Amino acid sequence: MKKLRWFLPIYFLSTCVILSAQNGAPDPAYKLISGQNIVQSKNYYLLTLFEENEEVKKLLESDKQLAEITLAKSGKLQLSLKDCNNNAACLIERMKFGEQEIKQISNRLAELSTTSNALGRLVQHDLIRSGTYILFNNLSPQQLLVKAWEQDANGINFTIGVYAEGKKANYPLIDSISFNVNNTHYGSFLYNNAYLLSQEFNSSKLFFTIPLKASLHFLEINERDNAADFEPMISTVNKEAFDKIKSVKWNNYKYSVILVPGAGPDGLVMPLSSEAMIRCRLAAIQYNDRISPFIIVSGGRVHPYKTKYSEAIEMKKFLMEKLSVPGSAIIVDPHARHTTTNMRNGARLIFRYGIPFNKPGLAVTTRGQSSMISSTLAARCFKELMEVPFKNGTRLSETETEFYPLIEALQINPAEPMDP
Repeated sequence: MKKLRWFLPIYFLSTCVILSAQNGAPDPAYKLISGQNIVQSKNYYLLTLFEENEEVKKLLESDKQLAEITLAKSGKLQLSLKDCNNNAACLIERMKFGEQEIKQISNRLAELSTTSNALGRLVQHDLIRSGTYILFNNLSPQQLLVKAWEQDANGINFTIGVYAEGKKANYPLIDSISFNVNNTHYGSFLYNNAYLLSQEFNSSKLFFTIPLKASLHFLEINERDNAADFEPMISTVNKEAFDKIKSVKWNNYKYSVILVPGAGPDGLVMPLSSEAMIRCRLAAIQYNDRISPFIIVSGGRVHPYKTKYSEAIEMKKFLMEKLSVPGSAIIVDPHARHTTTNMRNGARLIFRYGIPFNKPGLAVTTRGQSSMISSTLAARCFKELMEVPFKNGTRLSETETEFYPLIEALQINPAEPMDP
């Protein structure tokens, strides 16, 4: 996981994340902006805000220095169709952000942002309140803006690297590219992709459009739009439970949620693994004891490679059909791909859905995973996510451990585009 370190400055690794009084903390009432593409907004929230905020958009489009960078980026893409021919490396290089481009844009954004203009207001109203870049909230507003931009830019390059260039994904057995990059026709395939981008977006006046849309395009053709599954969940798979939250008398319950991590099956035609069934049954015992009003089932389309089944959705079906747990008591997280993000996404749902954030939750799972959650998972989260999204409470049994959600869970992870 060493390759993740370039996403966040090294000095963050040796300090605790402290929310400064000047910048403030994330606002539970803040509503995330989805824009035109939920995969984009989840991965690159700052760039989505740049597109959706008309005042900021005009400021960026009209700036002379950024316009020059935009024109140069567009020109490079056009030239790639003449210069690169079917050379895959050449074509991909023209789609990515260059290091110098990222640095130039960082400097210009810092210069443009003031507390009295639209860019400065965006930092205060959206970046800080959303918590999506919370690991940078202890910086000045200009520095926060720059670090958010650099994270988005490097995240775009990472996605293009994995899903166009064929670089190693963090978990290659489940997340790798769908194409054989060594095939003699792959260069021609990339040429066609570059041509399409030039036709669709070459007239854009925003400096980030071509690399941004390239990253989204490669996720799409790799069938890796998992981040958008079942969104917006409060009006689809979680509507019944979300509507119930406002009427819950929380003092009647010891725990805010019962969190159940998923477990993928071995075969493509198997919707739910036996391990997941056991975990659901363990959770149902606790739910029937009325320790919590909700079960969060967590797991996306993970195992095996390119499965069409979502662990969380199948666990919800099992809980309802086999164990008679009402749908209004089940919150699904159909995006998590690892135990780290089971816990992180659970903490996010607690915060975003208005569930008491200072109340403990209960993680219920099979023995081995439960032991790992209460012992080594926090260190793994810090290594892989650059933050720890929960604090352990009391370990109650071989299959149950208390946890407390932490606000750092809101940070976007730029190295996991299917579940950022």
